[in-house]
Amino acid sequence: MGVPLALRARLRLAPWLVAQFPAPLKAGASPRIPSPSVCGRAFRTAGGHLPDEVWGRVGTNGPTDRTDHGARGAAAVRDRVVLALLLLGTALLYLWGLDKSGYANEFYAAAAQAGSVSWKAFFFGASDAAGSITVDKPPAALWPMGLAVRVFGLSSWSILVPQVLMGTAAVGTLYATVRRYFGTVAGALAGATLAVTPVAALMFRFDNPDALLCLLMVVAVACVLRALEGGRTGWLLLAALCFGFGFLTKTLQAWLILPPLALLHALAAPTRPLRRAGQLLLAAAVLLVSGGWWVAVVELWPAASRPYIGGSQHNSFLELTFGYNGLGRISGNETGSVGGGGGPGGGRWGDTGPTRLFDAATGGQIAWLLPAALVLLVAGVWLLRRAARRTAAEPADRMRLLAFLAWGGALLMTAVVFSFMAGIFHEYYTVALAPYVAALVAMGAALLWERRAYALLALVTVGTAGWAYVLLGRTPHWLPWLKWVVLAAGVLAGVALLLRGRAFVRGAAVLAVGSALAGPFAYTLNTVHTAHGGSIVTAGPAGARGHGHFGPPGKPSGKPGGERPPGFPGTGGPGGGRVRETAGPWGTPGRVGGGGGGMAGLLGGRKVSAAAIAALKRDASRYTWAAATVGSQSAAGYQLATGLPVMPVGGFNGSDPSPTLRQFQADVKAGKVHWFIAAGEGRDGGDRGGRGERGDSARISSWVRANFAEVKVGTATFYDLTRGR
Repeated sequence: MGVPLALRARLRLAPWLVAQFPAPLKAGASPRIPSPSVCGRAFRTAGGHLPDEVWGRVGTNGPTDRTDHGARGAAAVRDRVVLALLLLGTALLYLWGLDKSGYANEFYAAAAQAGSVSWKAFFFGASDAAGSITVDKPPAALWPMGLAVRVFGLSSWSILVPQVLMGTAAVGTLYATVRRYFGTVAGALAGATLAVTPVAALMFRFDNPDALLCLLMVVAVACVLRALEGGRTGWLLLAALCFGFGFLTKTLQAWLILPPLALLHALAAPTRPLRRAGQLLLAAAVLLVSGGWWVAVVELWPAASRPYIGGSQHNSFLELTFGYNGLGRISGNETGSVGGGGGPGGGRWGDTGPTRLFDAATGGQIAWLLPAALVLLVAGVWLLRRAARRTAAEPADRMRLLAFLAWGGALLMTAVVFSFMAGIFHEYYTVALAPYVAALVAMGAALLWERRAYALLALVTVGTAGWAYVLLGRTPHWLPWLKWVVLAAGVLAGVALLLRGRAFVRGAAVLAVGSALAGPFAYTLNTVHTAHGGSIVTAGPAGARGHGHFGPPGKPSGKPGGERPPGFPGTGGPGGGRVRETAGPWGTPGRVGGGGGGMAGLLGGRKVSAAAIAALKRDASRYTWAAATVGSQSAAGYQLATGLPVMPVGGFNGSDPSPTLRQFQADVKAGKVHWFIAAGEGRDGGDRGGRGERGDSARISSWVRANFAEVKVGTATFYDLTRGR
C-alpha cells in the first residue's frame, strides 16, 4: 500500500521546517514560524519541489515580523541600487567616445545599411541592398543594427549603440544570476569583472556578431540554472531558444557549451529520469525550430532570386555552416578562406595548444583572471561536493554546486576548442570566455570568504597579482609603474588575509579586488580611448598584441595584429593596407587597422574621396549597382560613403564564385553596373595592385581592364562599364 499524500508531504517538508530553527531559542524569545500561506504552498507542492519563494528562504529564519520585513525591503532596495549603478557604469564606460571608431567593422556596417534600405537584404543579411551576396554569417546580429539604422539613420551611434546595449544586458544578467545563489556582493563582482575585461570592452563597442552571441550564452546558462532549481520545463525551453538564435548569430560556435549544459540537466535536474529525457527532447525540438527556420527558408528559396551565400563555394548555407564556419575552423581545412591554420602546429593563426590563451597575442585580452577562475572552480566543486547527495534540506548548496558546474563546463569546453582549433582564430573570439571567467571568480571568492578559507584566498590573490605583473610586463613602455603597484597590492592583500583579524580581512578583501582588476581595467581604459576598425582588432595597448596572426609563431611584434608577410593587408608593403595611429590614454598611441588592397582589404574599408562619391552618385538611379569592386571590405567603404549599392565581387575574401564572369558580363550588358573600381588601392589611395584577386574575381578584373576605359577619380582607378575602349 502506498504512502498517503499527506504523509509524504509532511516527510518532504520536515527538513525545510527544521532549517528554520538553526539554533535553540533564547529565554523569552518568540519563535519565527513561517507564515501559513508559505507553509501551505510548500505543503501543496510536496509531491514535487519547493516553490521559489520558499527556496529563497531555505537555511534562514524565515522573516515574518515587521522588523524582518523591513530589513528585507531595505535589502531589496540595496540590490536595485547596486544593479542600477552597475548598469549605469557599464553603459557610460562603453558609450565613452563610441563614435571615434566610425563604423568599426565596415563589412557588417554595410550589411546593416543595406538591410535598412531593403527588407529582402535585411532578411538574408546581404552585403548590399541589391542583394548580390550575403555576409559570411547568419543575419541575426545584423537585424538589431539594421532596425536601428532604419529608425535613426546611418551613423556610428546607430551601428554601435546596439552592441553597447547587448553588453550592458549581459553584465546585468550575469549579476542577477550570480546574486541569486551567492549574494549581492558576488553578483556585483561578477558583473564588474565582465564589464572591465579588455576583450569585452572591445567587442561590446564593435559591430561583430560576438556581442549578441555573448549575451545569448549568458542568458542560456542563467535559464539552465533556473531549470535545475525545480525541474521546470519552461526555463529549459528558453535556454534552447537562446541556443537557436545563437546559431543564427554565429552558427556552431553557439553550441560549444551545449554539451556540458545538456549533460548537467540530464544528470542533475530534480525530476524523474524519464521526465528529464522528455524535457531534453522538447528542448532539442525548440532549438532546431528556432535555429533552423531561417536555414530552411534559405535552402528552399530559389537560388536565382536570393543573394549568393557568402563564404560558401556552392551557394549553400549548410556548406558554410559545416565547412568554412564550422568544422573547418577546427581542422584548418577552410575552402575559400584567407588561409587556414595549417594543422596542429598552428601556422598562420598562431600556435595551438594549452598555452594559446595565455600567450603574447591573447593573454592581455582575456587571461588576467583565467588562472584564478580555474583554481576557484576546483575549490568550489570540492567544498560543495557533498551537496550532490543532499536533498531539500540544503538546496542552496546544491544549486551553488550546479552553478559552478554550469559556468565551469562552459569555460572548459570553450577554452579547449579555442586552444586547439587549427583554423581561423582571432583574439577577440575570447570574449565568449569573459562571462564564464567573471562568474567563476566571483562565485569562488564569495564561497571561500563565506567558508573563511582565507589561506586559499590569499594564494589566489597573490598568484593573480603575479600573473598580472607578467602580462603588464609585456608592454614595458606603457605605464611601467602599474605592474609594480598591482604586485605590491596583491602581496599586501594576501598577507592581510592571512592575519585574519576582522579589520585586516575586510580591508584585504577590498585591496585584493583592486589588485585583481587594476590591470584589466587599465587595458579597458586604453581600449575605450582608442579607435578600432577593420576585421582584425585587439584590446589594450599596441605592444601587448604579440606576434598575432600571419607571423612566425613565437616572434613578437609591436604592430597590431602582429607581423604579416609582405603584400598582406595591414603591412606597409606592397599589396597591404596601412595602420592608422590614434592617441591612446596616458600618451601611448593606440592603433586601428586600416586597409585596402591585397586580399580584398581584409583589415578595413577605404577612405573615399569626394570625387569618388560624386562619380558614384552620378546617374545612380539608372543602375542596380553604382559600382562593383573586389572584396566586401572595399565595397563597404564606398557603399557607406554614398548609401548606394556596391557589388562586392568575390565576397569577403574575394574568393567566392559570385558573380561568375558570365554573370557579371550579363549584368554589365543589361546596364546594371555603372563603375568597376580597381582592387588594390590603399586606404589613403595609391594603386597597390590586385593581389587579392583570384578565381572569378581575377577573371572579372582582367576582362574589365581589357574592354573598358580607365578613369582616374582622385587617387582611385575607375572603369566606366558604359563605355568600351
